[in-house]
Amino acid sequence: TTTARILARALNYKKDGIDQPTIDVREEGEHCRAIMEGRHVDVIEMDAASHTGIDNMREILDSVRYAPAIARYKVYIIDEVHMLSTHAFNALLKTLEEPPAHVYFIFATTSPQKIPDTIKSRCQRHHFKRLENSEIAGRLEFICKKEKVKFEADALRLLARKADGSMRDGTSLLDQCVTASGSNVTATAVRGILGLIDQEKILALVDAIASGDATSPLRLLDDAI
Repeated sequence: TTTARILARALNYKKDGIDQPTIDVREEGEHCRAIMEGRHVDVIEMDAASHTGIDNMREILDSVRYAPAIARYKVYIIDEVHMLSTHAFNALLKTLEEPPAHVYFIFATTSPQKIPDTIKSRCQRHHFKRLENSEIAGRLEFICKKEKVKFEADALRLLARKADGSMRDGTSLLDQCVTASGSNVTATAVRGILGLIDQEKILALVDAIASGDATSPLRLLDDAI
């Protein structure tokens, strides 16, 4: 959804003589802040999980024919689009076949296989991959330095691994750890807050298993639990 907003911002960029779509949106333009905060009149966001019916889709399709109020394009961002009903998809199909020149639809979904082929065949499709742990850890380090939070590199690596490819989850976990540890994010604190097992205990368990001793691994496992 954030990427959809960035695309809407690029399509409607206007600043210092630049009045056309551009990929260079490093500086804040006339419409940028309102779009990124989800309050721009010409960038309409809808959560399909709670607006699944054909009536909700008709409201959108009735407004499509009207020109943008202040921006260059009207952009409709539909989140979790796979949740729309069959009737809603059918109503949307004709507009996707012949969209007005001033309108863009952006569909976001975690389950593309649930979207009808008739819809997918009329869209550009872009796959998003999980972020690397190093990318997440690097961003968390940037945030800590910006917020003047003390941290250990190992702690940030643990948070990045726990985030499992999601930057949003990573920053949320960091926020929890900062609150709980008093602005000193250490590896020990992170393990305690997230309920992670110390690496030394894991290595000891592996050594015990490798040695063929039947009782030591069970004793170590019981201690960890």
